[in-house]
Amino acid sequence: MAATVASLSSSLLFSKPSLTLRPFRTLPRIIASSLPSSSSSPPQFNISFAPPKPKPKPKPSEPDPFSDSDPESGGQLIIPWIVRGEDGNLKLQMHPPARLLHATANSDTATTTTTKVTKKNKINKNKSSEVVPKSNYSKAARRFYNDNFKDPPQRLSKVLATAGVASRRSSEELIFGGKVTVNGSVCNTPQTRVDPAKDIIYVNGNRLPKKQPPKVYLALNKPKGYICSSGDKESKSVLSLVDDYLKILDKRNSGVPKPRLFTVGRLDVATTGLIIVTNDGDFAQQISHPSANLSKEYIAVIDGDVNKRHLIAISDGTVIEGVHCTPDSVELLPRQPDIPRPRLRIVVHEGRKHEVRELVKNAGLEIHSLKRVRIGGFRLPSDLGIGKHIELKQSHLKALGWKN
Repeated sequence: MAATVASLSSSLLFSKPSLTLRPFRTLPRIIASSLPSSSSSPPQFNISFAPPKPKPKPKPSEPDPFSDSDPESGGQLIIPWIVRGEDGNLKLQMHPPARLLHATANSDTATTTTTKVTKKNKINKNKSSEVVPKSNYSKAARRFYNDNFKDPPQRLSKVLATAGVASRRSSEELIFGGKVTVNGSVCNTPQTRVDPAKDIIYVNGNRLPKKQPPKVYLALNKPKGYICSSGDKESKSVLSLVDDYLKILDKRNSGVPKPRLFTVGRLDVATTGLIIVTNDGDFAQQISHPSANLSKEYIAVIDGDVNKRHLIAISDGTVIEGVHCTPDSVELLPRQPDIPRPRLRIVVHEGRKHEVRELVKNAGLEIHSLKRVRIGGFRLPSDLGIGKHIELKQSHLKALGWKN
């Protein structure tokens, strides 16, 4: 008996199974009869399969999703939802997932609320409430935009000057005089950081527009007899030469305040040539600061003859405002048929008041006319007429040393 059981076990373990498993069928139920006492007769097995489970009948409220109902005949065709249950297995169900129903309900509620508030705002125009749509961007994306593209809060005096209220110095006087309020409170500190798009700013009872004027960068060929400031009624300002441009800009940007322009540095009333006009204070400060080390090239037309001794004297420099200033280079240009007087090309980088005129005067020469033709890497276009201007491109700004 023991030998028979051992042989039977080994045959079942090491022999190839004769049963084939099929999908969606239950495993066969093996019923072994009593083993014979004689080892010579083979064992007998009765093999049968369990009957298939009956197909569950649908509830009266739920139609059978597997029935071939014809919509045209009045039957209802329902497609079951395949979802993953809590145990991690896929299953069929007759209704949509709960999270889909919640998302749809929230979306319908938000849309209905927005529609109601919008209609309410249209009816009551006096109220300042606005419907703020939900942002489609993540917090990380908005933070990246604010850190890299959005303008940070600026000093109050700078905001007033940029908006064209007054100059930076006059804006500070308005602030000290208590004529400026921020969000309903009087502000007496020009260094207060404000955001024109969010903060409510009033100057002398007038609301400062939220929109700031666009940045303007112009290169102007200054004529003789014009000053580089707003000036008074008796003086001619170079800013009056760009009035037509401001009118075109005002039409192009309707509803935006007119920019308050000023010159970067100055040229005296008798000097002509290149002058930069802008409303960007940071740009003006950067390219005019001594740390920028921008060279400026002038063409000086001299009355009388110029010899080597004069060139050496100019190269040695002179003392201006207690500082010894020397030019970068001095060159006597070749004579031209239409210009009988000698011309000097003088390059300086100090930028002190009347520096070129003082250098030439110290050498014993007299200047007939003086013209600036270059600042940094930007040269005055030869085809730009006197009193005319051009808009500076990004490449021009880089040539001027602007690092934004």
